[in-house]
Amino acid sequence: MKAATKSGAAPLTPQQLAAQETQQKFGKPERGWREQVYTVIFEAETRTGRAFDLLLIAAILISVTVVVLSSVASVAERYGAWLTALEWFFTILFTIEYFARLSCLQHPVRYAKSFFGIIDLLAIVPTYIGLLLPGAHVLIDVRILRLLRMFRILKLTSYVHEYTVLGRALLASRRKILIFLSFVMMVVFLLGTVMYVVEGPENGYSSIPTSIYWAISTMTTVGFGDITPRTDIGRTIASLMMLLGWGILAVPTGIISAEMTVQRSSKLVTTRTCPTCLKEGLDDDANFCKNCGVDLPPLARD
Repeated sequence: MKAATKSGAAPLTPQQLAAQETQQKFGKPERGWREQVYTVIFEAETRTGRAFDLLLIAAILISVTVVVLSSVASVAERYGAWLTALEWFFTILFTIEYFARLSCLQHPVRYAKSFFGIIDLLAIVPTYIGLLLPGAHVLIDVRILRLLRMFRILKLTSYVHEYTVLGRALLASRRKILIFLSFVMMVVFLLGTVMYVVEGPENGYSSIPTSIYWAISTMTTVGFGDITPRTDIGRTIASLMMLLGWGILAVPTGIISAEMTVQRSSKLVTTRTCPTCLKEGLDDDANFCKNCGVDLPPLARD
């Protein structure tokens, strides 16, 4: 970070861009212990930040492993006490981390309402609910509470840049994917209706919704086999739908792959700053400031 700021030429890394977005959205304290905690938790480019991220990733993976092992009856019967102790250890650890995140931000409520803030909360509340409400099984099955603990693994998405790239690609492709899915639904609806007419209730196609269910399982090449065509025409339509399904699978893959290529080839913002108006993010080949028009000094390079 310091080297990039000093030279004014080096583009920001994905981690630095993420830290910059976090700082703008949630606010970074200017001094004191809150700034130190913020640096450790939210700035992955620092040595302590990298160490914190690695330790937290390890804790998430181990805690998820504990939840998985506790669902195995033979393991839970033999090591139940140890698994419970580990579950409470990680719950307390993630609780401390959650409140540390909130305490070092200028806008903690914004973080608490954000996606990762909600995931952080879901990672710790199930254990406390089981403790505070021993009769919680009356209101909700305890297995659901145990399932909620699996949300901890979603915390990993904030530490891997590729998740961000994929998320942005999906968001940018949402209209194309929605149009594609609507087209597939129309095809499934029409072919399901045709199969209802061709096969009829005597061959298991008792209604149009049932026929559409069959069309979906056939188009996606799943083929549960609970409903199968009996007539030659029906089998021909089913064969065409299976072949069409293979082609359909390639379309969303191509859409998302193309968008990810665009995301990766996008020009990174630099830290070059105008000395007059202090405008940031100027192109490294710019001769004039795009904000105030003043001549820019030659770009210093390492």
